[in-house]
This record gives sequence, structure tokens and C-alpha cells, in this order.
Amino acid sequence: MTPRGTDWSLALLVAAGAATGLATWFAGSPGASWVFAAHAVGGGCLALVLVFKLRRVLPRLRERARRDPEVVGGLAALGFVAVVLTSGLAWSTAGRLDLGGYSVLVWHGALGGALAVLVLLHALLRAKRPRRRDVADRRQFLTAAAVGAGALAAWRLQRPLERALGLPGGARRFTGSYDAGSFTGNDFPTTSWVADHPRPRMGGLAVTGRVRRELSLPAEALDRGDELVATLDCTGGFETTQRWRGVRLGRLLEEAGVRPGARHVRVISRTGYRWSFSLADARGLLLATRVGGEPLSHGHGAPCRLVAPGRRGFQWVKWVERVEVHEDPDPGAAASTVLSSFSAEGRGRRTGRR
Repeated sequence: MTPRGTDWSLALLVAAGAATGLATWFAGSPGASWVFAAHAVGGGCLALVLVFKLRRVLPRLRERARRDPEVVGGLAALGFVAVVLTSGLAWSTAGRLDLGGYSVLVWHGALGGALAVLVLLHALLRAKRPRRRDVADRRQFLTAAAVGAGALAAWRLQRPLERALGLPGGARRFTGSYDAGSFTGNDFPTTSWVADHPRPRMGGLAVTGRVRRELSLPAEALDRGDELVATLDCTGGFETTQRWRGVRLGRLLEEAGVRPGARHVRVISRTGYRWSFSLADARGLLLATRVGGEPLSHGHGAPCRLVAPGRRGFQWVKWVERVEVHEDPDPGAAASTVLSSFSAEGRGRRTGRR
């Protein structure tokens, strides 16, 4: 690879890694497993291109560093790339690892996002436009093809090799998550997307918006015996399959009567956290009051939480108090997952409500 071709390849692969990494947050069904495959193969390509870069710069590093301090900064950036790649490989091979109270997968995502920002800033300030020979040369094409084929082969061999060696990575789900307390009732990790931590409080559920008859249901009226076996797959790196029981959201929507023109349903926590679903998808969701035959614990969202099969864990809204039917989707839902942790309810402050 030409020097400029190598640099642009690194930049584009970092950008692709950030894009596919972000996409994995929303890919919870097996049909979306290609997103994780693309992220893994892209990481393999990045590792191989990094080898090309290091082979070129390391022999001249000591001499150039004395004259050009920016070389040291460039080497630090390459080290940053190596750390991101190593953290991803460690998670996918060695199992659930924690560092500083957070899983290595979380560190991998945070460092990858920071790396993408640094690469973007560098490209805006110092990048040199690629020349024709940097992208269209026959040798460049053959090298790129070899890198892609090598990364694809490594990805296809990783899981079988891990299983043959008895490594924890061989048992992970397609999302990269590891099993934690499946079919054990409330005995699985308690997490929050950011830091929602409301006080325990019993409460009912309201169904409002574009409905013919608004509903106001006490908590005890939400256990209708509807059951669903579904996998909660957290972006923090664990997954747990449980038998959930409560009431299907579709049943409540039928009782309320959806007005013509309504196409979206918002499921809202008492912390302000919320997520929006199409009306068709919402009908297949469950509002759970029990898990594994046990009443849902406060940490897991009592008195009721959303069960959304095929969705990542942060879309399984906890402490649900309201369901709203609307004509349009909710553009502010993503922001609410952060802002809710700053609300009085989200921080667990007393608000005078009972």
C-alpha cells in the first residue's frame, strides 16, 4: 500500500467501525446479525492495515522523532487504535471482563467513539487528498482484496477455534453478549442505560393519546396471565432469557381503541425515559409484572416493565407508567435515555408523589 493509501484506509476503516458499532446497539434480532459480522470483519481489516502502517513507520521512528515531535503523536494514535482492537478481541474471546466498574465491551465502545472523533478532526485539519495511484493502482486493489479476504477468514475461524479450545468466546450470542442468569427469575444483572435510579413506588398504568377510551389501570390489573419467553440482550454485554408474564400491549390497545391515523406508540417510564414503536410492532410487546414466576423486582422495573423481543435492552423501558398513542414517531426518545437520569424521579429524589 502507498503511504497515503494506508492512511486513508485506516481512517475509513475507523469510520466504518464506529458506524457499525453504533448500529449494533439497535440490532437485536438474528436477522440483523450481519451488522456484527461487518463490525468484526472491519476490525480485522483495520488490524491488518495497521500492520502495514507499523512496518513503514517503526524503522524510521527513532530518527524522525528527534526532528519531528508530531511523529510521537502519530505513534500514540496508532497505539490508541491498537487498544481499541485489543479490547474488542479480548471481549469476544476471553468472556465477560470488567475494568473500573464497566465491562470491557463498554470500554471498547467508548474508546472506539473517541477514536472516531479524533480521526475526523485529523482528517479535517491535516488530511491529504488521495491520488489516483492510491486507490486505482492494481497493486492497491490486490492488497485491499487480500486484506479483506484475510479478515473474513479470521472472522469465520474465530468462533470454531474458540469452541475447540474451550474459550468463553465460543459461547457468546451473535451480539457478543454472554449469558447471565437465564431462567432464574430476578437473578440477573440490574442495569440502567445511563443512571436512572428512582425510588420504589407502586403505581398503575395510563393509556392515553389517540384512543377512543383512555385507560387508568392499577398495578394489580396488569397481570392478565399473558406470557412470553424472550431474551433481554444488554448493550453492556450480557443476555438473559426469561419467562415474562403480564399483559400484552396489544390487548390494552384493543381495550382503549386506537383512533384512525395513529401509527406509533410511546412507552414512557416515570423517570421520563421512553421509547417509540410502530403500532404494528407495539401490538406484539408485553408489559411484564412477573419474571420466572416471581414478582418483578424494583431494580428490574416493578411494578411493570416493557418486554420487547428482538430489541436491545435499552429499549425495554422500566418502571412504565404511561402508554401514549400518536400519529408520528418520537424524535426525542433517544435524548430521553440520557436526560431522564437528570430528572427528579430519575435521580431518586422525593417529589411529593405517592
